[in-house]
Amino acid sequence: MDFNVGDSVLVLDEDFSGVIKIIKDNVITIETEDGFLLDYQSNELVKKKTDKSIKQAFFSNMSIKTVISEKETPKRKQQKTKAKERYEPTMEVDLHINQLVKSPKGMSNHDILTLQLDTARRQLEFAMSKRIQKIVFIHGVGEGVLKVELEYLFARYNNVKFYDANYQKYGVGATEVYIYQNAEPN
Repeated sequence: MDFNVGDSVLVLDEDFSGVIKIIKDNVITIETEDGFLLDYQSNELVKKKTDKSIKQAFFSNMSIKTVISEKETPKRKQQKTKAKERYEPTMEVDLHINQLVKSPKGMSNHDILTLQLDTARRQLEFAMSKRIQKIVFIHGVGEGVLKVELEYLFARYNNVKFYDANYQKYGVGATEVYIYQNAEPN
């Protein structure tokens, strides 16, 4: 459709009308009745005359099938992450011995604790190397020996902050670790 400066136009799919002020390539600037200047593509506008000329102008640019398919095609909604989910840990490490070995038979308490701490250290360093910021170490309640040893381990890193994990999700037996990505370990 040919547009000229001074033509009165309607904006398709919006309740706007105005007068064309500037035409530059396919971008047409209109001035609304309120005095605002708005830019539109030429295919978003129709000349304002009679109902018949509006329909003819509109349907000359698009076929009826195109219009119907545009209206029937569902718009994809952009998935927004909830604030709560943004702060959820991206990695969980279960340090219960039955998660680390098939059977702890024949292992002393010292062997079990050493394996759990080595696993925690390896996973922590893996997370640092992959720039993962949050990890939850699930250690259970027990007598609290593993929890204390984990706190000693985490305290050796100057780029780590640790605290009890979400009580509703993990109960008392888990520690969440936040890794600052800019610093290096001691």
